[in-house]
Order: sequence, then C-alpha cells, then structure tokens
Amino acid sequence: MNQKALDLHEKNRGKIEIKSKVDLKTKEDLSLAYTPGVADVSRLIAQDKSLLKKYTNVGNSVAIVTDGSAVLGLGNIGPAAAMPVMEGKAILFKEFANIDAYPICLASQETEDVIQAVKLISPGFSGINLEDISAPRCFEIEKRLVAELDMPVFHDDQHGTAIVVLAGLINALKVTAKKIEDIYAVINGAGAAGISIANLLVSYGLKKFAILDTKGAITRSRSDLNEAKMAIAQKATDVSGGLADVIAGADVFIGVSQGHILTKEMIENMNSQAIVFAMANPEPEIMPELAQEAGAAIVATGRSDFKNQINNVLVFPGIFRGLLDNNIKKITTEMKIKAAQALAGCVANPTKDEIVPSVLNKEVAQKVAQAMK
Repeated sequence: MNQKALDLHEKNRGKIEIKSKVDLKTKEDLSLAYTPGVADVSRLIAQDKSLLKKYTNVGNSVAIVTDGSAVLGLGNIGPAAAMPVMEGKAILFKEFANIDAYPICLASQETEDVIQAVKLISPGFSGINLEDISAPRCFEIEKRLVAELDMPVFHDDQHGTAIVVLAGLINALKVTAKKIEDIYAVINGAGAAGISIANLLVSYGLKKFAILDTKGAITRSRSDLNEAKMAIAQKATDVSGGLADVIAGADVFIGVSQGHILTKEMIENMNSQAIVFAMANPEPEIMPELAQEAGAAIVATGRSDFKNQINNVLVFPGIFRGLLDNNIKKITTEMKIKAAQALAGCVANPTKDEIVPSVLNKEVAQKVAQAMK
C-alpha cells in the first residue's frame, strides 16, 4: 500500500471540488446568480438551446464516464472503486487544458444501460470521455454514442493510447532511420487499446503487423474471434503462433498486455535497431534494462520512473481542448493522425531517450489542441 497516496486522498476527501466563478456577498449578487435573475437566462435557453454554451459552463464541460469494468492495472473493480481514478482524470483535464471534467460512475455494466445513461446526461456537457470500459463492449458503446449524440465522444483507452503510441513511433522511426511502410510490427494485446493502435497505425501507413491475444496471433482462420478482432484480422499479416513465433524479424514491439511476457531472447530475434514499447502497468512486458541488454535501440514504457513514458495525459487534454474550442462534433481518423504528428513535433530533436515530451509539459496540450481543426 502507498501510504502517502492514501493520506493525500483521506486528507482532502478526494481530489476535486466545485468553485463559484461569481461573488455571492450581497442580496443583489444572489438575485443575479440565482433567483430571480437566473429565470431570464433559462427563458432564453428554452427558446434557443444554442445559447446554453454562451450562458453556462456547458461549453467547457466534459463527462468522464465509466462502469469500472476495465480499470487500468486493476481490472473489473466496479464503479465505486473507479471513482479515485476518474477524479485523477478530472484534475488532469483541469491542470493541462483548463477543462471542467466530471466523473460519472455508472452502477451498471450492461451495454444498453451505459448508452442510455450517457444520452440522458448529455445535455449538461459538450463532450463525453469514455473511460475504463471493457472490450468488446466499449466498441459498441462508443459506436452508438458517436452516431446518436451531437457532440464528440472519445474512448481514451482506445484512441488516446493509439495517438500517443503513433507519436512515439513517428519519432522512434526517425531515430532508427526506418519508415512506417517498411517495418513489421507486433502488437501484443487485442483489447480496446491494441486494436485501436493497430487501426491507427494502418491508417498512417503500416503495411505489415501481427496482433495477439491470450490465445496467440489473431488470424482470419480462427473461429473464436469477436467482431472487433475479426475486423482487425482482415488487416493483419497472416502469421500464426505465439509471441515467440511471430516476433522473429519484427522491427517494433508494442505491448498493451501483461507484465514480463517479453523475454530477452525474443528481442534478440527481432530486427536490428528494434523498437520496444512495453506499456503494461504497473509491470511492463519487459523491464527497460533487460530490453536494452538484449539489443533494443529504443525502449518506452507507461511508467513515469523510466525514460520515454507513453501516457495518455499527453493526448486527451489537448484533444478535448481543441474539440471544444472549434465546436467539433465528430472525431475523425485524420484528426487523430494530426494530433499524433503535433505531439511528435513537441520533441524538436528526438533521441533514443526522448521520443515523446514530458507528461508535465503544459505546452503539449496547446499544440495538440491547435491541430484539432
């Protein structure tokens, strides 16, 4: 147990609060901010709903929605236990993009319940950030909400992860003098993140890749695939076997799976100037020093105590800042690629030890937001 973390949460009773933007010191203050003055504002909005963003904070508000079914590193811990994580997400939105984000933890893991709940609360927000919802349910939930809501819906575990991976890979390829269309990549983990990473890399120009789940490489000949896995199988290189089999000759390993699954011997069987993104948390697929000993040219993890931290905080605040500022209702693949390119561009001279900027660099969100047009 991390006692310092426990003490911080207990002392402050969580990490977020709501503060007033206006003074409430006199009766006139109260009459303007609340009754009777607020009635005139409500009347105007009733006549023209587009005025909601002009007269309220809805235009700067995002809902962070979870059912607690797939919390990073913890699994299906439920909505109550997910709340500290959602609060953490909310303070990152505020700190890096000045967005007011609100944790919404739903007491159901039924797909239709989640969809209906988000639709019912949507009038109070200008964007929906889906968080820690298990695959394959997350694909259907996002697809339906994108189609049925007139606002951006972004599943960060899918697209935030994919964007930061692409950004890191853009710079890693520069350092190793390789091209996206020439490499062979292995993606270990075929959940929300792994499938989204594969799709975005293919859109950027990746031609050859394998993607694996717990049963091995995903191929068109397998009869046990869900709809999402079957779709990615159509794009994947037709190779079979486990990780040790398909990684031979690979230029890139991207892990969104489990700790210590990648061995030194596997990396030794990769191509020269191998790139290893071992992003499992809290324990990466291989520890960085072991990967380097095996000959990896570039190593990245999801952890802040190692170089090259691949973390979604580099992406989602800027993405939503740009979406809200430009009144964008739907997120396209082109926007995701532009966001990745902007993020990669935050590192002027990439090196093996710096392929992405620091997660504490507050200029990153601004540059990503500027790309969302």
